Parts: sequence; structure tokens; C-alpha cells
Amino acid sequence: MIEQLKAAGHTNEEDYTSTKEEIEAKIDQYEGVVIRSRFKIDKQFLDAATNLKFIARVGAGLESIDIPYAESKGIALIAAPEGNRNAVGEHALGMLLMLFNKLKQADAEVRSGQWNREKNRGLELEGKTVGLIGYGNMGNAFSKKLKGFDCEVLCYDIRPDLGNENATQVSLEELQQRADVLSLHTPWTPLTDKMVNTEFINGFKKPFWLINTARGKSVVTADLTAALKSGKILGAGLDVLEYEKLSFENLFTATEQMPEPLQYLIQAENVVLTPHIAGWTVESKIKLAQTIVDKILAL
Repeated sequence: MIEQLKAAGHTNEEDYTSTKEEIEAKIDQYEGVVIRSRFKIDKQFLDAATNLKFIARVGAGLESIDIPYAESKGIALIAAPEGNRNAVGEHALGMLLMLFNKLKQADAEVRSGQWNREKNRGLELEGKTVGLIGYGNMGNAFSKKLKGFDCEVLCYDIRPDLGNENATQVSLEELQQRADVLSLHTPWTPLTDKMVNTEFINGFKKPFWLINTARGKSVVTADLTAALKSGKILGAGLDVLEYEKLSFENLFTATEQMPEPLQYLIQAENVVLTPHIAGWTVESKIKLAQTIVDKILAL
């Protein structure tokens, strides 16, 4: 990214260690800033950035930015969901197949000397109905992967007319009536914050499997664990957790106690956990950077 921006005539400076306050003290010198998620781009930061023309985040979500205030200042906001959508789609599929085929449990048992064939009899994705909430870059990428499994794919989104050859768009109520699997592909917004709670879960007609490669705060963990215990949710693949810090780099400080719902998830055989890495592949790092370069140069 830096090589291409330099070749295009831009002056680039890197700073991965200064505090937010230290960056604010010098941000007025810059016309653009490329970020990950280390600190929040809030009103105070934006007021200090008197010459800023764009903010580019090397990732899919922009929730670390005060979007309305940035837009009110005429600052262009750039994200790169195109860069890691394939990685997220593959990760979601891997989690689903791992759950259906009890691979976590079976692997652990064989390693401990157990050979339990019937206990580890799996399910096939063929013939199941998979419901996706959010049908942008990530939802589309996952539905494309699912097409070869001869399963039915439904999608729900607040935007109309997004269905295509890979997924049929339906109402949320219809999705809840028909889905065997629910996969989240939504940004973290006031609409999606704590979206998957007890009331939402009980709105599903059938027990179902949950995959979340989107944002952890969209799922109320205590309500998820209650549904896992009752059998309303049959299993869960979680790449993101409610307890993540804004930077996504850790869950807790050394002095913080692990919440009881998370303790349950860690022990549960029908739960697969990964550390917010669905979009974090070797290839996606390159794709994300290229997407950002292309969008900056197109401004």
C-alpha cells in the first residue's frame, strides 16, 4: 500500500505506537489517515484534523469512527470489505462443517485414545436451510460457497432487492420460520447491537445452529448460553465475542475476571471459538491493502 501511494506522488508517514492524544496533536498536518482499530476516531479527533480529506480503514467495519460527524465535515470514509469477504465466507463455512461433523469433539476423543463412531455421527448440509442476516459483501461471499452444497439459502437485509442466484431474500419472520442455520453478516450498529437475545432466539420455529463472523456485540452471550443449554441453539461457531475490546486485540486485562457465560462457551463441545480471524488470512492482508490503495487513488 505504501509503495503504491508513494509511486502515485503521496508522502506517507507511519506511526503505530503514539497515543491518541499524540496523534491528535499533529493530525492537522495530514490530508488522509489510514487506520486499523487501535483507538476511536471521535469528535475530538475530527475537530483536530482540520485538513483531513479521507479516513481509510484496512478492514470491513467503520464502527470505530464517528461517521455522521466525519461526513458533516466532508471527510470521505473508506472501508475494504471486498478485501476479506472471501476469507470470511470460507471461515464461516469451515465453522459450520466443523459443527455438523463434530470434528472438534471427534479429534479430541481420538487423541485421547477413544474411538467413538456412533457418538460422532455427523449431519449433512445438503437439504438444510441456511439463513443469512446481512447480505452485503460477507453474506454474498458465504452464499456463494454454500451453493455447491445443495442447501437452500435465505437472506434478510434492511435494504430491499438484494437477493440473487445464490440466496432468496425473505422477511426476518420467514427466515426465522424456515432456517436450520443462522449466520450473521451485519455491521455493529444500533440496530444490530444485542440483536440475538432470548426473544430473538425464541422467534425461530426450529432449533438452529448459529454462526457469527460479524460482530460480537450483536449476540447477548448469556442468552446464547441459555439457548445452548436448552437445546434451542444446537451449536455455535463464534469468531467474535461480546467481550472483545474495541481494538479486537484482546478480551480482558489481567485483572478482569472471565464472565460465566464465556466460561461455559469454552467448555462446551458444541461450540467452536476463534479469535476474530475470519477475515485475517495471508491473502486477505494483501487484498485489503490493495482495495484501500485503489479507493484512495480514485478519490
